Amino acid sequence: MLFVCIENSSRTQIAEGFATKFGLEAVSAGTVPSTHVNPLVIDAMREVGVDISGNRPKELTAGMIDAADRVVLTDASLEKSLPGNLRRKMRGKAVIWNIPDPQGKTIEEIRFIRDGIRANVESLAKDFALKGK
Repeated sequence: MLFVCIENSSRTQIAEGFATKFGLEAVSAGTVPSTHVNPLVIDAMREVGVDISGNRPKELTAGMIDAADRVVLTDASLEKSLPGNLRRKMRGKAVIWNIPDPQGKTIEEIRFIRDGIRANVESLAKDFALKGK
Protein backbone atom coordinates (compact mmCIF):
# COMPACT_ATOMS: atom_id res chain seq x y z
CA MET A 1 0.00 0.00 0.00
CA LEU A 2 1.31 3.40 -1.00
CA PHE A 3 -0.13 6.67 0.32
CA VAL A 4 0.61 9.78 -1.77
CA CYS A 5 0.18 13.49 -1.09
CA ILE A 6 2.17 16.58 -1.95
CA GLU A 7 4.56 17.10 0.98
CA ASN A 8 4.36 13.69 2.72
CA SER A 9 4.35 15.55 6.02
CA SER A 10 0.84 15.02 7.38
CA ARG A 11 -2.01 13.08 5.72
CA THR A 12 0.07 10.31 4.27
CA GLN A 13 2.18 10.00 7.42
CA ILE A 14 -1.04 9.50 9.39
CA ALA A 15 -2.28 6.92 6.88
CA GLU A 16 1.04 5.04 6.85
CA GLY A 17 1.07 4.99 10.66
CA PHE A 18 -2.42 3.53 10.91
CA ALA A 19 -1.87 1.05 8.07
CA THR A 20 1.23 -0.27 9.80
CA LYS A 21 -0.67 -0.48 13.09
CA PHE A 22 -3.40 -2.50 11.37
CA GLY A 23 -0.86 -4.95 9.93
CA LEU A 24 -0.66 -3.68 6.36
CA GLU A 25 2.60 -3.21 4.50
CA ALA A 26 2.59 0.50 3.83
CA VAL A 27 4.78 3.36 2.72
CA SER A 28 4.01 7.00 2.06
CA ALA A 29 5.52 9.55 -0.29
CA GLY A 30 5.05 13.04 -1.64
CA THR A 31 5.35 14.67 -5.01
CA VAL A 32 7.29 17.57 -3.44
CA PRO A 33 8.38 16.24 -0.03
CA SER A 34 8.76 18.49 2.98
CA THR A 35 11.89 18.50 5.10
CA HIS A 36 10.03 17.13 8.15
CA VAL A 37 6.83 15.56 9.43
CA ASN A 38 4.35 18.06 10.87
CA PRO A 39 5.01 18.15 14.67
CA LEU A 40 1.30 18.52 15.49
CA VAL A 41 0.57 15.41 13.41
CA ILE A 42 3.23 13.52 15.39
CA ASP A 43 1.52 14.68 18.62
CA ALA A 44 -1.95 13.73 17.39
CA MET A 45 -0.76 10.25 16.41
CA ARG A 46 0.96 9.77 19.79
CA GLU A 47 -2.41 10.45 21.41
CA VAL A 48 -3.76 7.27 19.76
CA GLY A 49 -0.69 5.16 20.46
CA VAL A 50 1.01 5.45 17.06
CA ASP A 51 4.58 6.76 17.05
CA ILE A 52 5.57 8.33 13.72
CA SER A 53 8.28 10.54 15.20
CA GLY A 54 10.97 8.61 13.33
CA ASN A 55 9.27 8.98 9.95
CA ARG A 56 10.77 11.21 7.28
CA PRO A 57 9.12 12.59 4.13
CA LYS A 58 10.05 10.66 0.98
CA GLU A 59 9.81 11.53 -2.70
CA LEU A 60 7.39 9.50 -4.82
CA THR A 61 9.14 7.21 -7.30
CA ALA A 62 8.00 4.95 -10.11
CA GLY A 63 9.48 2.02 -8.17
CA MET A 64 7.21 2.75 -5.22
CA ILE A 65 4.18 2.65 -7.50
CA ASP A 66 5.36 -0.58 -9.13
CA ALA A 67 5.80 -2.24 -5.73
CA ALA A 68 2.37 -1.17 -4.41
CA ASP A 69 -0.77 -3.22 -4.79
CA ARG A 70 -2.84 -0.11 -4.09
CA VAL A 71 -2.00 3.60 -4.39
CA VAL A 72 -4.06 6.00 -2.28
CA LEU A 73 -4.05 9.65 -3.34
CA THR A 74 -5.15 11.80 -0.41
CA ASP A 75 -6.44 14.55 -2.68
CA ALA A 76 -8.17 14.32 -6.06
CA SER A 77 -6.11 17.21 -7.43
CA LEU A 78 -2.95 15.10 -7.13
CA GLU A 79 -3.93 12.87 -10.02
CA LYS A 80 -3.84 15.75 -12.49
CA SER A 81 -0.56 17.11 -11.16
CA LEU A 82 1.38 13.85 -11.48
CA PRO A 83 3.56 13.27 -14.52
CA GLY A 84 1.89 11.10 -17.16
CA ASN A 85 4.28 8.19 -16.69
CA LEU A 86 3.36 7.95 -12.98
CA ARG A 87 -0.36 8.28 -13.68
CA ARG A 88 -0.13 5.41 -16.16
CA LYS A 89 1.66 3.22 -13.61
CA MET A 90 -1.17 3.86 -11.12
CA ARG A 91 -3.94 2.66 -13.44
CA GLY A 92 -6.01 0.01 -11.75
CA LYS A 93 -4.28 0.65 -8.42
CA ALA A 94 -5.42 4.16 -7.54
CA VAL A 95 -7.92 5.07 -4.85
CA ILE A 96 -8.72 8.74 -4.30
CA TRP A 97 -9.60 10.23 -0.95
CA ASN A 98 -10.48 13.89 -0.47
CA ILE A 99 -8.81 14.57 2.87
CA PRO A 100 -8.29 18.16 4.08
CA ASP A 101 -4.65 19.20 4.41
CA PRO A 102 -3.67 19.47 8.11
CA GLN A 103 -0.95 22.08 7.39
CA GLY A 104 -1.68 25.23 9.38
CA LYS A 105 -4.58 23.63 11.27
CA THR A 106 -5.08 23.52 15.02
CA ILE A 107 -4.53 20.29 16.97
CA GLU A 108 -8.32 19.93 17.28
CA GLU A 109 -8.72 20.11 13.50
CA ILE A 110 -5.84 17.68 13.03
CA ARG A 111 -7.51 15.21 15.41
CA PHE A 112 -10.66 15.33 13.29
CA ILE A 113 -8.63 14.74 10.10
CA ARG A 114 -6.65 11.95 11.83
CA ASP A 115 -9.84 10.18 12.85
CA GLY A 116 -11.22 10.37 9.31
CA ILE A 117 -8.02 8.91 7.90
CA ARG A 118 -8.13 6.16 10.52
CA ALA A 119 -11.64 5.18 9.39
CA ASN A 120 -10.51 5.08 5.76
CA VAL A 121 -7.46 2.96 6.57
CA GLU A 122 -9.55 0.58 8.70
CA SER A 123 -11.87 0.14 5.74
CA LEU A 124 -8.91 -0.65 3.47
CA ALA A 125 -7.53 -3.11 6.03
CA LYS A 126 -10.89 -4.93 6.20
CA ASP A 127 -11.06 -5.00 2.41
CA PHE A 128 -7.58 -6.52 2.22
CA ALA A 129 -8.46 -9.10 4.89
CA LEU A 130 -11.56 -10.14 2.94
CA LYS A 131 -9.52 -10.51 -0.24
CA GLY A 132 -6.82 -12.46 1.58
CA LYS A 133 -4.04 -9.95 0.93
